[in-house]
This record gives sequence, C-alpha cells and structure tokens, in this order.
Amino acid sequence: MLLLVIGIIGTTVAPWQLFFQQSYVVDKRLRPQHMGYERTDMWIGIVISQIVGSVAMMGLAAAAFAGTKEFGNFTDAGGVAAGLAKYVGTWAGDLFAVGLIDAALLGAAAVSLSTAYAFGDVFSLRHSLHRKVSDAVGFYLVYGGLIVLSAALVLIPNAPLGLVTEAVQVLAGILLPAATVFLLLLCNDDAVLGPWVNGRWTNLVTGLIIAVLLVFSFIMTVSVIFPDITDQQIIWTLEGGAGIALLAFGITRLFRDRSEDPARAARLAVDRRTWRMPPLSTLPPIRLSGAQKTWLVALRGYLVVSCLAVIVRVTLMALGH
Repeated sequence: MLLLVIGIIGTTVAPWQLFFQQSYVVDKRLRPQHMGYERTDMWIGIVISQIVGSVAMMGLAAAAFAGTKEFGNFTDAGGVAAGLAKYVGTWAGDLFAVGLIDAALLGAAAVSLSTAYAFGDVFSLRHSLHRKVSDAVGFYLVYGGLIVLSAALVLIPNAPLGLVTEAVQVLAGILLPAATVFLLLLCNDDAVLGPWVNGRWTNLVTGLIIAVLLVFSFIMTVSVIFPDITDQQIIWTLEGGAGIALLAFGITRLFRDRSEDPARAARLAVDRRTWRMPPLSTLPPIRLSGAQKTWLVALRGYLVVSCLAVIVRVTLMALGH
C-alpha cells in the first residue's frame, strides 16, 4: 500500500515535470507579461489531468472491480483494460486502451524531451525544438535515443511492465523531495529570479509538501528494514515525522540570517515585467548557511537509503515475496 501511495505521488508530481515546465516556457518564447496566461494554462491542465484523468480512472476501476477476484490485484494497465472489457463492456476496455495509448505517447515524448532539455542545460549545448537537427545534434540525439530505448524496453518478451512501471514511479516519488528542495533553493535565489522569487506562503506550503513526502518514504524504508512493523508503530512514525518537521522549521527560522543586503533589496525592487536573469557566467555562487548544508547532506544520505529500500522491495515483489 505504501509503495502504491508513493507511486501515485511520483507519477502525479513527477520530478521531471518541475524542470520540464521551465524548459518549455523558455522554448515557447514566453516573456514575463505572459506568465499569467501560462499559469492559467497550467491550472487547466492540472484540473483536466487529475479530475478527468487520474481521479476518474481510479474511481472507474474501483467500481468495476468491486467484489471480484481482480479487486486489489493490479498487474498492469493491460490487465485493467481486459478487466474493464470483462465486467463493464468491450467498449470500456477499448476506450481505456485508446486513452492509455494517448498517455503513453505523451509521456514518452515529454519525459524524453525533459531529459534532452536537462542534458543541454548541463553541458551548455543548443537545445530547442526551434532549432534544426543540424544545429542541435546532441539535443536531438538524446531525445530520439531515449524514445528508441523506451520502445525497446516495452518490446522485450514477457517483461514485467506493471512492476517496472510501479518501480519507476515509486523511485520518482522518493526522489521528488530532493528535486523539490533543489527547486526551492533556486526559487529563493534573488540573483537568478530577482522580483520573481518565492513569497513566504509559497515557501511554507512547499516545505509542508516536502515534509509529507519524506515521512511517506521514511515509513516505506522502515517497513522494508522491519517487515513486521505494526499499524500503531506506523502512526507513531507519522507523528514523530511531523514533530521533527516542526522542530526543523523552528530551528531554521531561529538561525536564519536577518541581515539586509542593499544589493538584494535593489534586485527585488525591479519591475517584474522588465526583469531578465543575468548571464550564467555573471551569477554569484549560491550561499548556503550551515543549517542548509547540514540538511542537504542528511537528505542526500537518506535518499540513498530510500532508493536501496525501493530496489529491495521491488526485487522481493518480482520474486513473489
């Protein structure tokens, strides 16, 4: 159950989406005055994908399989399509399959494109769909190569695609806090974003989300190390995690730097519509406090342990344990 919860989070708020959105905003040549339209577009997409997509899909499957032997025994998306055809009607299974093909094509294109964007960012290569193939060879090689690799994986005979999908999404859910922390630091760097840096409430909500994700992944890790853990002990873990999160928040607020930087105040006072990020070569290195460095080191070590726990759990599931 914990694995499925983390997997649902990982596939809904996948780490790659956080950076894909930034890249395609740049690729669409949007300017600051277009941010309102972009946010509206994002919210429309969230409502359609979550309510019309995820929530409706889970509700339909729960209603269709209630009281049957398939209920609670998810194998893969193909099994869901076959089950809907069996208990609801052939049209339902066909409709689910068509939607699944559409989602698969979109996912393969978007995830591969996100990776190609990131590859170009890290290695300072030209990376844009506006460029010709001859003008951005590395970008298009990564993009096309990942799609071919994904297709090859799917076509492997008897590959446990359901388990592979679940494992990938759980890993995404485990890695999400690290990606979100990195993004949070970036979104609070006024040298990068100037007047567009996060406000207090955005940081608070993001911090709460990170804490919830860490607690979920921590419970899953503990359940792998101690398979006989009880429900009461899980509740104690949740309560302890909430207490640690509140303590960490208090310590961070207590020791934060309250000194005013005139240069920072000047950057924040610039009109949002005219702000432009300076060239990368002119940006100052990010300055982390001792507390931030400590938390980042602890987070990195914890994520290594969590990822190993996911690998162990998925291996045991593959072996039928």
